[in-house]
Amino acid sequence: MSPARRHLVATAAAIAATLSLPGLSHAAEAWPTKPIRYIVPFGAGGLADAVARAIAQPLSERLGQPIVVENRAGVSGVLGTQLAARAAPDGYTLVGGTITTHAVVPFFNKSIGYDPVKDFAPVSLVGTVTNVLVVNESSPYRSLADLLADLRAHPDTLTYGTAGPGTTQHLAGELLQSLTGTRMRQVPYKGGTQAMTDLMGGQITMTFETSTVARPLIEGHRVRALGSTAPTPIPNLPGVVPIASQGVPGFDVQSWQGVFAPAGTPPAVVDKLAENIDAVLRMPEVRQHLAQIGMQIAYKGPADFARYQSDEIVRWGKLLTAAGIKPE
Repeated sequence: MSPARRHLVATAAAIAATLSLPGLSHAAEAWPTKPIRYIVPFGAGGLADAVARAIAQPLSERLGQPIVVENRAGVSGVLGTQLAARAAPDGYTLVGGTITTHAVVPFFNKSIGYDPVKDFAPVSLVGTVTNVLVVNESSPYRSLADLLADLRAHPDTLTYGTAGPGTTQHLAGELLQSLTGTRMRQVPYKGGTQAMTDLMGGQITMTFETSTVARPLIEGHRVRALGSTAPTPIPNLPGVVPIASQGVPGFDVQSWQGVFAPAGTPPAVVDKLAENIDAVLRMPEVRQHLAQIGMQIAYKGPADFARYQSDEIVRWGKLLTAAGIKPE
């Protein structure tokens, strides 16, 4: 068992063991007594921001205190996540964590200023979002088979755009190369919007965009979908076949969104937060809103979320190390 996994398992055990302590139970009953800050380490209008705002209002109503969403974007989510890691562990600071900020960024950047495991207490996994492999509508590639045939015939020639190292666009590109024995060139952008703009303009061959962004462009016939990155079809894009079902078994890349608190936050408070987030995610209006932005709810409480995070770190660590990627 890896050190990170041992730490997460120990954390989960500590949560269970300490919830019954009178002092902690009393602290959870009294909390919260003032507004809670919910840091989104990405810009306004993006997926992480939309998820935070979808759950913040109903969660604040359940807890009886305002939840203030604060966007602190920069360096693929690192800056806002640093801020949360350094906050007081009193239950009044939360951060929206993703596969990038809390699983893979250390494999690309060795000086992020926080440890995604040791510096945080997992509260809850909210859900996942599937990406879609898309090409320009006028592209000669009519199917994934067409694209793979050209990738094999012309290694290191075709390009894929990403929102930067460690993003799901990048991870999907690395996994496709690993599973198919092909090679292509990454073109990193400062955001997914710029990558899609260049894709439609013909400057890059493909990108793996979130279904949230890709869906209207697919339906508007501005880009063509060749496959989705989850092992099962996307509910609101039923005609897009998973890449794993097109001769690339094991292909599975999903962006996930979760909630973390600073390490040391009282376990009883973490548990109370998780229970209330679970209740919020069961509300029909919240479920409908999240579905509209492409989010598939996949709630996990603190212990299960800790194990999920550990599995993601191990899984992507192996792939990225095998791909020769080293932190800079």
